[in-house]
Amino acid sequence: MYGVCGCCSALRPRYKRLVDNIFPEDPEDGLVKTNMEKLTFYALSAPEKLDRIGAYLSERLIRDVGRHRYGYVCIAMEALDQLLMACHCQSINLFVESFLKMVAKLLESEKPNLQILGTNSFVKFANIEEDTPSYHRSYDFFVSRFSEMCHSSHDDLEIKTKIRMSGIKGLQGVVRKTVNDELQANIWDPQHMDKIVPSLLFNLQHVEEAESRSPSPLQAPEKEKESPAELAERCLRELLGRAAFGNIKNAIKPVLIHLDNHSLWEPKVFAIRCFKIIMYSIQPQHSHLVIQQLLGHLDANSRSAATVRAGIVEVLSEAAVIAATGSVGPTVLEMFNTLLRQLRLSIDYALTGSYDGAVSLGTKIIKEHEERMFQEAVIKTVGSFASTLPTYQRSEVILFIMSKVPRPSLHQAVDTGRTGENRNRLTQIMLLKSLLQVSTGFQCNNMMSALPSNFLDRLLSTALMEDAEIRLFVLEILISFIDRHGNRHKFSTISTLSDISVLKLKVDKCSRQDTVFMKKHSQQLYRHIYLSCKEETNVQKHYEALYGLLALISIELANEEVVVDLIRLVLAVQDVAQVNEENLPVYNRCALYALGAAYLNLISQLTTVPAFCQHIHEVIETRKKEAPYMLPEDVFVERPRLSQNLDGVATELLFRQSKISEVLGGSGYNSDRLCLPYIPQLTDEDRLSKRRSIGETISLQVEVESRNSPEKEERVPAEEITYETLKKAIVDSVAVEEQERERRRQVVEKFQKAPFEEIAAHCGARASLLQSKLNQIFEITIRPPPSPSGTITAAYGQPQNHSIPVYEMKFPDLCVY
Repeated sequence: MYGVCGCCSALRPRYKRLVDNIFPEDPEDGLVKTNMEKLTFYALSAPEKLDRIGAYLSERLIRDVGRHRYGYVCIAMEALDQLLMACHCQSINLFVESFLKMVAKLLESEKPNLQILGTNSFVKFANIEEDTPSYHRSYDFFVSRFSEMCHSSHDDLEIKTKIRMSGIKGLQGVVRKTVNDELQANIWDPQHMDKIVPSLLFNLQHVEEAESRSPSPLQAPEKEKESPAELAERCLRELLGRAAFGNIKNAIKPVLIHLDNHSLWEPKVFAIRCFKIIMYSIQPQHSHLVIQQLLGHLDANSRSAATVRAGIVEVLSEAAVIAATGSVGPTVLEMFNTLLRQLRLSIDYALTGSYDGAVSLGTKIIKEHEERMFQEAVIKTVGSFASTLPTYQRSEVILFIMSKVPRPSLHQAVDTGRTGENRNRLTQIMLLKSLLQVSTGFQCNNMMSALPSNFLDRLLSTALMEDAEIRLFVLEILISFIDRHGNRHKFSTISTLSDISVLKLKVDKCSRQDTVFMKKHSQQLYRHIYLSCKEETNVQKHYEALYGLLALISIELANEEVVVDLIRLVLAVQDVAQVNEENLPVYNRCALYALGAAYLNLISQLTTVPAFCQHIHEVIETRKKEAPYMLPEDVFVERPRLSQNLDGVATELLFRQSKISEVLGGSGYNSDRLCLPYIPQLTDEDRLSKRRSIGETISLQVEVESRNSPEKEERVPAEEITYETLKKAIVDSVAVEEQERERRRQVVEKFQKAPFEEIAAHCGARASLLQSKLNQIFEITIRPPPSPSGTITAAYGQPQNHSIPVYEMKFPDLCVY
């Protein structure tokens, strides 16, 4: 029966006759449009036949592919496309299955034209919104095949480009078809993302090669304006833009693996470009997930080469800056914690020379200069990210970094590595560099919140260390915090300008918050500036930083009281250079003289007191004639011109405290305070920060006021507490405890073994003693008050109170109502 029907076309089913009629005798004539319209009308009128139409078209296409009749293959695919576009009935699912089967057959072909044809049909299908869901459709084959096409290595460059672009379009179609359909296979699964994302990145990676071989714009046809790299970038942006919160991790992980496998972290140009695409494509609230992925990858590569880690950090820097404009969320401190941890690890690697802490035969030797480059990259990243944070988060970051800085102490462990440097010292330097990067450009109206007590204490304790580089970093950090009007660069060089108006300083009135800050912390700042001036290892940069700090305090935080204290401080620094109890070198003494001259020249013009300005100007002019080595123009140059003998400096060359107090006192300043020489008050913190060996004696002068006699107060001599006295005190306290324990044991034993009469007699004696003491107390407290009528004199001229009953007392008339 069926055989007869197959031979006789009149007996064949109608849908088959309609399908056969759309194919012309000559395939070059193309699809018969009138018959195609009949087939479409039939499919719409009888939707239950649609699946059979699709199955028959699929059968003919497979037969034509096998017979290499590619013209009829193209006609069949065109017919399928038109049916798909026209039909949206509930039975379309079965038709789609036949359609996808034919597309898969074309993609399996080795002919590039058939692969491109199948891809184009699939892209058209992907743009169709189906009315009915599909529960069993799978796109695994298409993901794999399109990914393979993206990596085409055809000999013909033009064909290779077309195949790659078709593969990218196919992946784009798969994403569009499945990403928003919950009933479809989850395209975000790692098995799919591990194919899609690397395929797109592979084409992005070869953008330079494609650009170098592509024809010039004048020669290129207008139709081929888009390259595989541009199409891949567009597809990647679309993919990431559709990613939900839970899918970001699966989309980012293949990117990191691809960059690892192809060693793309070291040039870091492509890696930065990839993550810029990612950060600008995803939703802003998902930015912190990308940052977390990068941080985790950095930790996972903590033993990789320094160049690889530096590349990851550079990418992290770019991504973090973009993320900060959106939402970074809780990853702020996590990011800084990871970066600082990597910084510490890098310091250890540079010191030990290996990743395992010990050099062995199989250990990879670390290049120290590469670790230095990585450390600088971390510090740069810390600064660039912190600069984008709001003020309150930046303050938290500053406190967080400061808490990681090793505190100076007498018992600081000294760990030497291959370079013989101290691990703690390097850690302090790197963290202070990071802190300097964060503090640069920091703007805060309230200095109490910008420099809280706990932060300032730790920072200033670091300023008293022996290391000159660390002290310089601390001074620069203080300058960054205090400079709120951009005046810092105007004091980069020390000079005695006759008119400071050329500096164009931005000066505002000291606010109430700044006044409170200076009242609380001014003496602490002055003390550390004074002690920093006395360091032997100071160089020109230290004096420039000290001058800048003094100048900025005068501009940003100064009122009349602060100005007086700063002048006293600078005059004390002049005394240090003159008396030279610290045995400072000649350069240091000349530098202190020059520093004082430059600052007093500045503050005299800021106060605008004519007599004060005249005195400073006279001393400076005298120095120019007789002692130019005491001015900054001769000291702070490449080749300083110094004096061999600074003993016995003439009075005319010095700024006199009496003269300054006289001229400023006449202008309303506190002359009494100006007359007092500045003496810093050393604290325990300063002593702990001093450089001493562990075996050196710690001398703390303790002054104790004697309060045993109420009639006179005497100060006992200062007791010197040394190691022996501390040891003796500990031994004595142990002996006292032993004696007390023995006395208690004897009392308990006595009450347990002694006769009753002895115990009673002992308790009676103690009771009588207690009673006598109580009687004395009662006699004192119950004594009647003295009579208001006066006192009578007893024998030997001693006055004696005379008790009068209250009812007999005589009160003044004013007390009577």
